[in-house]
Amino acid sequence: MPGSRTTYVSADRLSGWLERFEAAQGTVEFVPENEGLRVRAASGAEARLFAPWPADGRPGRGANDVERLASLAGQARTLGLVLVRRGGYAVGVSREGRLLASKTGSPNSRRTNAADAVAAVTAEQAAAVFAGATPEYLVFGGDRVLAEQVAARREFSRWAALPRLRPLDVPDPKAAVLAQAARNAASVFVRVTLP
Repeated sequence: MPGSRTTYVSADRLSGWLERFEAAQGTVEFVPENEGLRVRAASGAEARLFAPWPADGRPGRGANDVERLASLAGQARTLGLVLVRRGGYAVGVSREGRLLASKTGSPNSRRTNAADAVAAVTAEQAAAVFAGATPEYLVFGGDRVLAEQVAARREFSRWAALPRLRPLDVPDPKAAVLAQAARNAASVFVRVTLP
């Protein structure tokens, strides 16, 4: 049974990552895919690389598929991050993998419906943080049901229609988790399948 793992690779490290993959797995061939690239190695291993965001009229530039993917991933785009779990939230605005503004916390509520309380405070804090910036895309992470509750709240309605990027799998939202999420959200998503 083949095993697979995922990782995030920043645009400036992509070429080196591919060189190491080829050194470990043998000669590779590149097959372009929508917003990404499939890399097949002589060993039977395969890596699928996905740009962090769609081209949206701003395609990557370069002499080959790898350069174009790295160029697309290296573009500066503004992301609105919403990480939420029952224990707390972390929201922020990031660009080029760096947080420009952020807020983390947990709901101070004894309400019987804790999920509602977390969704409400997360939506309020996200609205406050996003108001000072103009996110182009949303990135949710953590509990997907709670994330949808945040997106559906009236306080969040101004941003609810923004395009969403790949959701992130994150532990309890804290400042360090949010900082890592900002880096991951701006990196090439890689899924490696080994034979």
